[in-house]
Amino acid sequence: MKGSLNKLAILLFGAMLMLAACGGTSSNAPKEEEQKPSGSNQEENQKEEPAKKYKIGVTQIVEHDSLNAAFDGFKKALEDAGLEVEYDVQNAQGDPNNNPTIATNLVNAGVDLIFANSTPSAQSVASETQDIPIVFTSVTDAVGAELVESMEKPGGNVTGTIDNHPDAIPNTMKFLKEQLNAKKVGMVFNSGEQNSRAQVDTAKKAAEELGIKVEEASVSTSAEVKQATESLLGKVDSLYIITDNTVVSALESVVDVANNNKLPLMVGEFDSVRNGGLGAYGFEYFDIGYEAGQMAVKILKDGVKPADIPAQVPQNLKLVMNKETAETIGLEIKDEWKAELE
Repeated sequence: MKGSLNKLAILLFGAMLMLAACGGTSSNAPKEEEQKPSGSNQEENQKEEPAKKYKIGVTQIVEHDSLNAAFDGFKKALEDAGLEVEYDVQNAQGDPNNNPTIATNLVNAGVDLIFANSTPSAQSVASETQDIPIVFTSVTDAVGAELVESMEKPGGNVTGTIDNHPDAIPNTMKFLKEQLNAKKVGMVFNSGEQNSRAQVDTAKKAAEELGIKVEEASVSTSAEVKQATESLLGKVDSLYIITDNTVVSALESVVDVANNNKLPLMVGEFDSVRNGGLGAYGFEYFDIGYEAGQMAVKILKDGVKPADIPAQVPQNLKLVMNKETAETIGLEIKDEWKAELE
């Protein structure tokens, strides 16, 4: 009897161990299953959202150093802001008739923003869309070109930076008169460019106040620049080339005529000084392009509307001279002229 009781006790103890083991397994299993989704959620939360890639359309009237520098500045500003950008770049190759087609192409491409590099380029895209933000640069008279309502309050979908400091042309005419003893200044420009006509009118007004005369020679293509410059020989004692895209793209022709005839050639910006102009009251086009790029960052990254971003004039106006050109025409650079081309 006692043996039977011992056997029964052993059987009961074994059964209890089996139940305990089963109970342990069933209680732990759900916990493991619950941890799996929790762990996978944490991994998903740790994954970073991919950076947004913006598509920017670019329209530029022609290839030359100043406009290219402005585009380089624009791209650098977006790069510095950490934006990932794909550019759709289209160039009119100096033919304004190509601008409407370029504008239509960029609008149909569904770009996030359009960078317009020149007055005619900006005018074409502005007339094509009122929905896509437009940031311009290398524009001389944004209000006169009807791109903005005013510099302070652009209105609409367009803003940007202009390449016309209000003191640049008056200072240049004063320099020609007081430092170079100019009496008759020749100006070659494309009369079909609204910004060029505005600059020449400003120059003529400043010249009249100083008692000097302006002789005009107009062109419609870069191929006409050399002949137009030569037509001024014997009529002028100096030359002044403003920021006219048609003429600047063929500046080498003007420099050759000026140097061969020992005529001082003042220009509108530093790249033209680097390319042989005698001097300029100007600024770096890279800088105004960079400032335009900062505006684009505000629009794309911060959601600011172009209408709420004031258009800007160049921030740093200064005189630079080309020593080599001065030597070529037999002119000594005076100490008071200060800056030489770096």
